[in-house]
Amino acid sequence: MDEAGRFIEAFCLEAEDLLSGIEDAVLDIEENPGDQEPVNRLFRAMHTIKGSGAMFGFDAVSEFAHHVETVLDNVRNGTIPVTKTLIDLILASRDRITAMLAEANGDGPPVDTQEGEMIIADLTRLLSSGDVDSSAQENSKEVPEEISVPAAGELRNEVVYRIRFLPDSDILSTGMDPAVLLYDLADMGACSIVAQTEKIPDLENLSPESCYFSWDIILTTTKSVNTVRDVFIFVEDSSEIVIETVEEKVIAPQEVSAPRLGDILVERGDIDRKTLDDEFDTHKKIGERLVESGALTKEKLRSALTEQTVVTKMHKSSAASTVRVPSDRLDKLINLVGELVISQARLTQVASSRDDAELGESVEDIERLTGELRDSVLNIRMMPIGTIFNKFRRLVRDLSSQLNKDVELVTKGAETELDKTVLERLDEPLVHLIRNGLDHGVEPLEVRMQKGKPPRGTIVLSASHKGTNVVITIQDDGAGLDARAIRQKAVERGVIKESEELSDKQIFSLIFAPGFSTADEVTNVSGRGVGMDVVKGAIKFLRGRIDIDSVYGEGTKITLILPLTLAIINGLLVRIDTSFFVLPLMSVEECVEIRSKEIEKINGRNILNVRGDIVPYIRLRDHFHMAERRPETEHVVITDVNNSRIGFVVDHVIGGHQTVIKPLGPAFKNIKNVSGATILGDGTVALILDTNVLLETA
Repeated sequence: MDEAGRFIEAFCLEAEDLLSGIEDAVLDIEENPGDQEPVNRLFRAMHTIKGSGAMFGFDAVSEFAHHVETVLDNVRNGTIPVTKTLIDLILASRDRITAMLAEANGDGPPVDTQEGEMIIADLTRLLSSGDVDSSAQENSKEVPEEISVPAAGELRNEVVYRIRFLPDSDILSTGMDPAVLLYDLADMGACSIVAQTEKIPDLENLSPESCYFSWDIILTTTKSVNTVRDVFIFVEDSSEIVIETVEEKVIAPQEVSAPRLGDILVERGDIDRKTLDDEFDTHKKIGERLVESGALTKEKLRSALTEQTVVTKMHKSSAASTVRVPSDRLDKLINLVGELVISQARLTQVASSRDDAELGESVEDIERLTGELRDSVLNIRMMPIGTIFNKFRRLVRDLSSQLNKDVELVTKGAETELDKTVLERLDEPLVHLIRNGLDHGVEPLEVRMQKGKPPRGTIVLSASHKGTNVVITIQDDGAGLDARAIRQKAVERGVIKESEELSDKQIFSLIFAPGFSTADEVTNVSGRGVGMDVVKGAIKFLRGRIDIDSVYGEGTKITLILPLTLAIINGLLVRIDTSFFVLPLMSVEECVEIRSKEIEKINGRNILNVRGDIVPYIRLRDHFHMAERRPETEHVVITDVNNSRIGFVVDHVIGGHQTVIKPLGPAFKNIKNVSGATILGDGTVALILDTNVLLETA
């Protein structure tokens, strides 16, 4: 690829990020119409797309974005109010630009020219209805505007302020607590506060009603200086307040050397330049020398050091750039690390069989470094789940309007990280679950009012870490699942027999059967019984499990429990005869022993009494038709499968094992009980068992 092609590719990637940010900003504006920050964020993103699009030859995109930018400029100035019509138009414009870029890159069908003209006409009508001066608009087209070029790294908009707050000694008598003002500053961003105590008198002269403190504050925030100054609006007449801008980074900066402590002290007025120069000839650190000589107090030194640390940190974080790497290169790196883990395990096994202390030390170092490399590479693949959470806000908004329902999506734990591969495959099942919650779960407005529920329905989408797993929940406050109706439909379709006795959880799990639906009519949203089957298949592929809790009339909660990554998992290595197997550690609860005499006591039935709890078990030796050489004492691995405690009987439990997952070849595609394989240190192949399928087939 030539240099121009690389720049165009970089623009398209940056545009993709900007378009995602545009959608988030529009929905933020709809939720909080009075908040100016998302309006400014939206305008900057559209301005960047317009300017960069023109620079890289995407003239049609640039021209279209110009119309949107003109409207947004008037929204920003308060000329055009925030309405549903405006929100719909901006979202449609965002989708239009996405389609235009896809067409230009050959990744999408040709865009409908007439649709684009209709959007532009609607935007023009907005300008006319807002009484915008058309001549001013025409003049604005002729004025050359600044072209924003996407930076290689993240754009920065932070400012470091140095604030000196010297309140009047009588401030407490007015009823004003200075600590409240400091808390307000801390809410604006990263805040370092150093109290200056040199004016505190001795105990005999101290008045409990007077304030002798002053404060030096280093604040890193995106707020303007006027917003910061407004914090002191009620005390500015009676206090000495100095607010100075120390550092400002609007775009990714060039490398700048860290500020020197002496220069900071001179700039703050704590010492003069001559005193500083006189102290430079000593071998001690300049700060220590100034304190020893009495030219500087310890508090002022600490305040200056805090400022130096904050500014230096800002330089370093600003200089750090983001490197975009194709996912196939990352996958190759993961595969190589997996091979390295296998080789390291073999090396460890060989070293343990030899009485060589020097070799053992070297192998321990390699084992430690391999572990660090493995964790580092896996962390590279980790992405916050919020990257897919945000798109569901648009889904809920559009679908709510289509179904004539008022539904709010609440997201929690968006910072929870998950492997990129798992994240990509989660998109479709989450879409189906949210659509079902909207269509079947949340009731229409009049029904909710009759039931005494709030008019606005709520769907809560949350994520959190639980050990080595990620737990994702989708909860609505809708109608809930009707166990009777589900059971009746299942009997009618022949999914279960009428004589079968099932718990509510078992009945709820029937909704995942292919083609199963309780809907009376088919709509363009749901009703064909396809979505939940897709969900089950996707979660099964990800080696996760699904749990459903529902109270009829109150709501439904669906929980997805997934491994953090699919490349390397924590497993429990077990042995049956001479064969090795791996059980996913995420489902293992405990291991117990079982003897032949105990089997005789329960008449050979496959149930086990574990501290008063009856646990059914599957003897894997019998299940796999292996030779009958059963040991006197066997081990039972008790697992949680679909919220049921199930034991798997093996000959011996070896222990935890870092399992590098290898897919099985085409010859083994019909084997259902096994989800993959791994290679042990001695080259032996161990099969990774699928506990969900084992339970179904046993």
